[in-house]
Amino acid sequence: MEIQWIQQGDDHYPKILTERMGTEAPLTIAVLGNPTILLLHRMGLLCSVRCPGSIVLKTFDAIRELRDAGVVIAGGFHSPMERECLDLLLRGSQPIILCPARSLIGLHIGQSSRQALENGRLLVLSMFGPEIRRTTSAQAAKRNELIAALADIVFIPHASSGGKTEAVAHHAIRRGQIVVTFADKENANLIQNGAQLYEHSYP
Repeated sequence: MEIQWIQQGDDHYPKILTERMGTEAPLTIAVLGNPTILLLHRMGLLCSVRCPGSIVLKTFDAIRELRDAGVVIAGGFHSPMERECLDLLLRGSQPIILCPARSLIGLHIGQSSRQALENGRLLVLSMFGPEIRRTTSAQAAKRNELIAALADIVFIPHASSGGKTEAVAHHAIRRGQIVVTFADKENANLIQNGAQLYEHSYP
């Protein structure tokens, strides 16, 4: 499957990126898979590397619910919690958007992801050029900003206080986006800054 390069102004380029990111929006995005998935409503998934035990099971239950409801989930699926969520999502039939924090050239994905790609239900999307072959924390932060900007709703099961995921959440809230999280004392920082409580009514 060949990489497609989509430039700002093309039909499949998500206009919401330029509206929300301004000059930070990528001029070109690279995709593998079915770009029409970008025309669907999307929920962005972001979670800090360290996720409290009180939130883990809640997250698994929510992801299963969203999967079975056919909700399109976009994420980097890089943190341990996010990777577990991807495994659950791949067992469904709904579209998924995978956003690595590096170029698509030479990118390796798992067998289940490859199968989903071949079946037309996985879109792999990158904002990084061909020269970016390794993932760094700075690139991951930019990728997470992209995921949030791309999403109609941003779902953050947990964001560590003062961490990069929390910063992305704050940016999204200031833009007027809906950010949802669980009612849990470990998420007090998110809730105090405007995140709404996750409800069983999405999309």
